[in-house]
Amino acid sequence: MSMRVTFLGTSGAVPTTERNPSAVLVNREGDRLLFDVGEGTQRQMMRFRTGFTVSEVFITHLHGDHVLGLPGLVQTWDFNDREDPLTIYAPAGTERHIDALVHAAGNQPSFPVHVYEVEPGEVAVRRDEYEIRAFRTDHDTNSVGYALVEDDRKGRFDRERAEELGVPVGPKFSKLHEGNPVELDDGTVVRPEQVVGESRPGRKFVYTGDTRPSETVTEIADDADLLIHDATFADDRAERARKTAHSTARQAGEVASEANVARLALTHISSRYAGETPDHRSEAREVFDGDVFVPDDGEMREIPYPDA
Repeated sequence: MSMRVTFLGTSGAVPTTERNPSAVLVNREGDRLLFDVGEGTQRQMMRFRTGFTVSEVFITHLHGDHVLGLPGLVQTWDFNDREDPLTIYAPAGTERHIDALVHAAGNQPSFPVHVYEVEPGEVAVRRDEYEIRAFRTDHDTNSVGYALVEDDRKGRFDRERAEELGVPVGPKFSKLHEGNPVELDDGTVVRPEQVVGESRPGRKFVYTGDTRPSETVTEIADDADLLIHDATFADDRAERARKTAHSTARQAGEVASEANVARLALTHISSRYAGETPDHRSEAREVFDGDVFVPDDGEMREIPYPDA
């Protein structure tokens, strides 16, 4: 089952010729989830051929570089005769502001738009195989991050062992794999634990939005397959990061190392670096041994299962 991340915008507060403001699109087996909607997100969707189909939008906070693309995208959906409802999740206390963006310039969407406020620790979305949780971040306004956490998967079915036990090929295989015992023609009962291995972990995707390094982020990112973390500055502007409630690439690396994540994406890159970010990657790698990268706009990454 595929999970693909497309980085639509990787810039900090000010866009550059190479980087658009924040937006990340996650496609999990057809569920298309948009995290933040910086200015120009709709154009990035066209540029990188992701299409406009989105079922839910998750806003981390109300700073313009994370929300100003929402009015244009909503109006584009309207022009394209969208009928499916749109659900927007945002931090507590922001509903009226999000609603104002949806209806900017007197726009009245022809499709249903629902805005829900989420508190840190709350499950925003629950589906059959995964959930999306909000978590507290440390920024200079009311803010949250989001973690997409898949349920554990069934253990591997040992077909060879099942046949040794006399289970005939067919429906009884599926029944055992679903966790139910089966009875053979001679009355023997074969139980799932005899032919099914231990459950296997699903995937975890964590998106921080803007934040200082935080214990809460470290806890929610534990064993994440991909952590997208604020890395607005390199070490040369560490004091600026502290004052503006952002992180350096090294601090993001420290969070990733402590949380034992598999992959770290450094985003929200300040325009001061003019597209050149070798220090970001090298400084993060000094403290984090996993896969670390500074994504370009349009970069796409598949998230594999931990046991792949």
